[in-house]
Amino acid sequence: MKRLYAAMFALALPTVLAAQPPAAPPTDPVTASFRGRLTSLHRNLAQALDSIPADKFGYKPTPAQLTIGYIAQHLANDNYLFCSNFGDMKPARSNMELATPDSVKATWPKADLVTQLKAANAFCESALAQVNDQNIGAAVTMSLPNGQTRSTTRIAMVLGHALDNADHYSQLANYMRLNNLLPPTALPRPAAR
Repeated sequence: MKRLYAAMFALALPTVLAAQPPAAPPTDPVTASFRGRLTSLHRNLAQALDSIPADKFGYKPTPAQLTIGYIAQHLANDNYLFCSNFGDMKPARSNMELATPDSVKATWPKADLVTQLKAANAFCESALAQVNDQNIGAAVTMSLPNGQTRSTTRIAMVLGHALDNADHYSQLANYMRLNNLLPPTALPRPAAR
């Protein structure tokens, strides 16, 4: 009897699935994909830095590598660099933040570095709202920290931002594991309801 029910279910399933209306694609599938990925990366980076003890922000696995504090300040700087080229929106940053050398900012207290990263992430999420599938290929002029400019495309800036964040999340995840800490993406997932 169980086999009969299983066979009936197997035969009926394609019919039931075919009767379901297809899900509507997002309005801007390319930018929607980037938005989803960047939101996850921003969340994971903020959670990683939140969970690393303050006394580990000076940690680096070898002398040639970056400290956790340096990575935190670098992420904030790069987020502003990339995301200010998503459209007309520009960030408001303090003179102290702009004038302080990266090597000095890397030694700032954990709370300051995490706050700056979260502010940069919020700016990026707002700036990304200016991007859609129709304008993502547009030419932009990127202003470099040394005062020079370079012509590129908006998609290059969005992709560069995603890749930079993914690279540094991987870096932080390795640093965390070397310190017996679990990175956010390795934590057990909540049980399904």
